[in-house]
Amino acid sequence: MNARTIELLAPAKNVSCGIAAIDHGADAVYIGGPLFGARAAAANSLVDIERLVAYAHQFRARVYVALNTLLEDDELDVAVRLIHQLYSIGVDALIIQDVGLLEADLPPIPLHSSTQMNNRTVEKVRFWEEMGFTQVVLARELSLAQIRQIRDATTVPLEFFVHGALCVSYSGQCYISEVMAGRSANRGQCAQFCRHAFDLVDGQGTVLVKDRHLLSLKDLDLSNHLGALIDAGISSFKIEGRLKDVSYVKNVTAAYRLALDAIIDTRNDLLRASSGRCQFRFTPDPARSFSRGATTYFVHRRDKAMAEIRTPKSIGKRIGRVSTVDARSFTLAGDEAVHNGDGLCFFDRDNTLVGVRVNRVEGRTIFPKDGVARLRLSPGTEIFRNFDIQFNRVLEQSTLCRQLAVRMRLAEHAEGVQLTITDEDEIASTTTIETDKETAIKGETISSVAVRQLKKSGGTVFTVSDVSLDLSPGRFLPASVLNALRRKAFARHLEIRRASYPRQEKIRPRNDAPWVAATVAYTDNITNRNAAIFFLHHGVRQLHPELLRAGNVPECALMTTKYCIRFQLGLCSGAKIQKGRIAEPLFLTDKTGTYELCFDCSRCEMAVRNIEHHQQ
Repeated sequence: MNARTIELLAPAKNVSCGIAAIDHGADAVYIGGPLFGARAAAANSLVDIERLVAYAHQFRARVYVALNTLLEDDELDVAVRLIHQLYSIGVDALIIQDVGLLEADLPPIPLHSSTQMNNRTVEKVRFWEEMGFTQVVLARELSLAQIRQIRDATTVPLEFFVHGALCVSYSGQCYISEVMAGRSANRGQCAQFCRHAFDLVDGQGTVLVKDRHLLSLKDLDLSNHLGALIDAGISSFKIEGRLKDVSYVKNVTAAYRLALDAIIDTRNDLLRASSGRCQFRFTPDPARSFSRGATTYFVHRRDKAMAEIRTPKSIGKRIGRVSTVDARSFTLAGDEAVHNGDGLCFFDRDNTLVGVRVNRVEGRTIFPKDGVARLRLSPGTEIFRNFDIQFNRVLEQSTLCRQLAVRMRLAEHAEGVQLTITDEDEIASTTTIETDKETAIKGETISSVAVRQLKKSGGTVFTVSDVSLDLSPGRFLPASVLNALRRKAFARHLEIRRASYPRQEKIRPRNDAPWVAATVAYTDNITNRNAAIFFLHHGVRQLHPELLRAGNVPECALMTTKYCIRFQLGLCSGAKIQKGRIAEPLFLTDKTGTYELCFDCSRCEMAVRNIEHHQQ
């Protein structure tokens, strides 16, 4: 059996985050380019991306650019020119959503099918494989059984989100920002409606739940299920977070690096997807970074409480309960240390999140910056930490924790000495330096001096595992010569590694493989002439332009979700609805409008529709 390569894929808001991700163990990073990324607030210049490419490639790590928005007709040519530029600077792949690009003149750069292409079925993934995609990002809602079914029917590498924020709607199938705010999530301008506070109202006008974040999901955490995902067929493990800061990237990437290595190192059928090993001076703990609480979503079974309806903000890590309260302080039970400057939080009697800034700590007694009176704390209250000042200071100092193992051989040369470096990928380089041939008179032997000086790799990406010498007896080399040779050799070896990087290219096939359906609708996200041509090429009989925009379709679903509010609130047990407890239909209301909830229990799905738009 051939060994399978396992990839850890980390997010990069900018080049600093990208370098941090590589340093902390990412086999690949995904980053937005100057235009057309699904996070409009995370754009990056070509110069910065080229710098990140050079840094990543020294570790045989890859850089994927997210060009995963839908394009208008007047943007197609701009997007194609950008793709050629990205290819020319060495980007390893593009993550795309718009099929119009498949009808354009693209360079042979590998393409990944974005999760926004709604990749939930065998038929869809098989189609993208036939279209020449080299990786497919599956929908987050899939179970292990569904992943196995797709893997058994296809060969294209499968990518799956394992950590981070969740969209409540199927990705690519959310139109609420577009219809209600004129900001298309499919064009990188999500207005975050799912994080709003809503009232839940029944058909008789009774308010069932008031002012709660009923569509706001917890954050995904599949760190304890990586082995099962590998066995189901996942080969790329993706961390969400292209808007997250560098501390989040370091911490979460390191945590998943250690978790994956613990699996890979015990199995002969798995390989790491890049080179170098990490050693961290901190203990990774994703709960110490941005976290709304954790859910496993649907990977094994439907999580019983996958939403955190009390707040869309970061709660962080639970650190204990209040034991006593006095006029100026409170005492915390538990073992987790608290420090001056920490940010704590808790839910008050009204289930509203309250923040606490720590001014001073004496043992387990905490003195809040703004006093205790306003907090209305009582014994037994759970306390969380959403800003860990000491942990963040440690993360700030965490750099160069990934190194490439090399062997060295120092030998005679006609004009001096030469140093041959061979790294863990068996890439070799030889560097020569001119020097006079001197004979040792007294003191240390050349062996001990040379080994000591050549093993000094601080400030580089290398760690020297072995030094061998092939020198004349009695030969002397000053430490200054050895140091100069080592620096020159390391620089040369990096150049050779980058030049020998095994770039992958992909020529996409031209075929007439039929689309997965005979017709298309607004949910197929056709926004330009090329996309329309693509679907016609692949068997769609006709397109009705007026029905291809969600805002033009009165009955459109603003969101289609696997998440169910009835299940979240305990109003549904499996397929059996708790009838008689509520008067359906149900509605969500907030300052933006009233939205009807439509339940399809045969598919275990929920749709959110705009009632005013529906009645027009």
